[in-house]
Amino acid sequence: MDASNPATALAIDETAEAEGRVKIMARGVNVWYGDTHAIKDVSVDILDRTVTAFIGPSGCGKSTFLRCLNRMNDTIDVARVTGEIRLDGEDIYAPGVDPVQLRARVGMVFQKPNPFPKSIYDNVAYGPRIHGLARTRADLDRIVEDSLRRAALWDEVKDRLNEPGTGLSGGQQQRLCIARAIATSPEVLLMDEPASALDPIATAQIEELIDELRENFSVVIVTHSMQQAARVSQRTAFFHLGELVEFGETPQIFTNPRDPRTESYITGRIG
Repeated sequence: MDASNPATALAIDETAEAEGRVKIMARGVNVWYGDTHAIKDVSVDILDRTVTAFIGPSGCGKSTFLRCLNRMNDTIDVARVTGEIRLDGEDIYAPGVDPVQLRARVGMVFQKPNPFPKSIYDNVAYGPRIHGLARTRADLDRIVEDSLRRAALWDEVKDRLNEPGTGLSGGQQQRLCIARAIATSPEVLLMDEPASALDPIATAQIEELIDELRENFSVVIVTHSMQQAARVSQRTAFFHLGELVEFGETPQIFTNPRDPRTESYITGRIG
């Protein structure tokens, strides 16, 4: 880790670390897919109750790095991750860490809505059931309702909870997936381009929801839309060719970038 590197220096927030506001700490993270070096020595601090946006051209590594944060790359046979990632100070890649339990703490919402072929109710109840979070049916009912309310979906589906989740509109399906992700009371919510397949109205609903969710979660969002990053995030990281080029407060990244590559991307000269 090169602390003299401007991107590294900005990405590591010593003040926030001292105050205990760092939720996820990554140091010297590298990812290989076979012989392909996809992520190169990334070090970053992600703060609690903050929306952090990852931006950059297609294939720059932002989704790959996002998947490191809840060990989703474990599901890819040729993937290899080195370095250190800590959640509340605990090494998430340490021997004995159960990835399934980790993903209950670090939930994920994918680019394309992927509700289970189950009822709306059972989609949300799935996580609490397998993790034993509800002792009674009343407990489960309460978790389902609360999760759907937090995902701004309850009023639209409360009278048809037994209908298939796949019968909802695209925007509703994505909010159902968000409800499913937060039903296990995670501490971090990862979102990989959650609005890229949605129309402008549904996108606006998701963005409004993200702003509300940061009151309770640390949210990390990958987006191709710089306008979306500017609207929803407080901190932005710019990735290029597998490197973390620059990381800082969102207004600074978009109005006064310190690295010429960041400026080139934001102004459309590279992309």
